Amino acid sequence: MNLKTVTRSFITLLFATFTLGSITVFAGDLAEVKKAGVLRHIGVPYANFVSGSGDGMDVEIIKLFAKQLGVKYEYVKSDWGTVVEDLIGKKVKATGSDVEFGEAVPVKGDLIANGFTILPWRQKAVNFSVPTFPSQIWLVARADSTMKPIKSAKNLDKDIATTRSLLKGKQLLALPKTCLDPAGNKLDATGAEVIIFDGNLNELAPALVNNKAELTILDVPDALIGLEKWPGKIKIIGPTSMKQEMGVAFPKDSPKLREAFNEFFKKIKKDGTYNRIVKKYYPTALFYFPEFFKK
Repeated sequence: MNLKTVTRSFITLLFATFTLGSITVFAGDLAEVKKAGVLRHIGVPYANFVSGSGDGMDVEIIKLFAKQLGVKYEYVKSDWGTVVEDLIGKKVKATGSDVEFGEAVPVKGDLIANGFTILPWRQKAVNFSVPTFPSQIWLVARADSTMKPIKSAKNLDKDIATTRSLLKGKQLLALPKTCLDPAGNKLDATGAEVIIFDGNLNELAPALVNNKAELTILDVPDALIGLEKWPGKIKIIGPTSMKQEMGVAFPKDSPKLREAFNEFFKKIKKDGTYNRIVKKYYPTALFYFPEFFKK
């Protein structure tokens, strides 16, 4: 083996060691977060949870949590395709309610908070906090659509069945790797002509308004914002899912950090801080889900 080969082998080994270190060194539970002196909040700019401009409902909550822990707050921007792997340090591939884990990738933060819906496949990859916000998937149409809002049967199962029965042959925008994933929502069973949207969640409602399709599905937070931003432009047809909940996601090996957050959230909900933040970003949510916001 000549000197050049030895040198190349040494550099390769050094790079691999450095890369492995960068992948694992930042992962840690509560004690490691306190020792590092910073809480890294992974977030996808979405609705009024994370604006991308330094504010949002979840931003305010996690900043208060960091303050209680006595550490600095740091925001780490992510996207829907990589947000889970940015937290757990492994590639993930979700198919319906299942998830496959792949190669190691760098860990970029300590928790995810951006209106993150608690879904079966995500529960296999992360541990969620206590629920932090209510949600549901609604079928939404342009206001000029001939489709009319369903008449509620006062039974959610029946309302969902009625709403989904309207989708056959209709063009419908959906977004993979989110709570609006066509596979996760079993849209193939409805007979809808699913159009995979190539933008982000924040752009679905305006895409509908701009005639990209007659219909889309939106979760409650985005639908509420859409009704406020484009009054008279869209309408809610009915529910396509059972009621859901959102939460803060933690790595499976960070139980103490998750426990500390749950205690913190219980406190701010009891003292009224949480409801004051919700009213700032989602004032109508308290009307649609009054039970959730009771102290």
